[in-house]
Amino acid sequence: MFGRNKLGAAEYLIVGLGNPDKKYENTRHNCGWLALDYIADKLCVRVNKIKYKSFVGEAEINGKKALLMKPTTYMNNSGQAVVEAMNFYKIKPENVIVIFDDVSLDVGKMRIRQKGSDGGQKGMRSIIYLSGSDAFPRIKIGIGAKPNPNWDLADWVLSKFTDGERETLDKMFENAFEAVKLITDGKIDRAMNIFN
Repeated sequence: MFGRNKLGAAEYLIVGLGNPDKKYENTRHNCGWLALDYIADKLCVRVNKIKYKSFVGEAEINGKKALLMKPTTYMNNSGQAVVEAMNFYKIKPENVIVIFDDVSLDVGKMRIRQKGSDGGQKGMRSIIYLSGSDAFPRIKIGIGAKPNPNWDLADWVLSKFTDGERETLDKMFENAFEAVKLITDGKIDRAMNIFN
């Protein structure tokens, strides 16, 4: 059965939030997917199997088994995918690391939190609501605030990154990868000290 083969059962879920359609590729709102792709690349893992309403791939981080997930439920229903995988593997929220975009942070900024509210991020809201817990470690990657207050927020988050911003993001994704390694090693405080 998938998930219980050579690596055994997953102990961690590493989840990047985003939207599956082609039109959302490389948009600000898909920052979680972009970060997860980067992490998968560093781990030489392909996130291409379909399971738990997600694209998934198995990895080993610090000797621990992890499932990399890109939910395909659309952002606002991310909890459906995450909770399904949590239930299957009996993974507690503390072992589910969620990576997503944050409009309150500039591009090139990253913030790690151990738990807390959704902060207005609807994918996170869905995960908290459906799981009944807010104890998820999360990595928030800055996508920048709206350049013009009259812009619609949805239009802004669905806009594409500039080339310069993408270069900056790759550095952030490297930091996110390092943070994931620390968190799966039980060192979230250290990750927060380094990267916040």
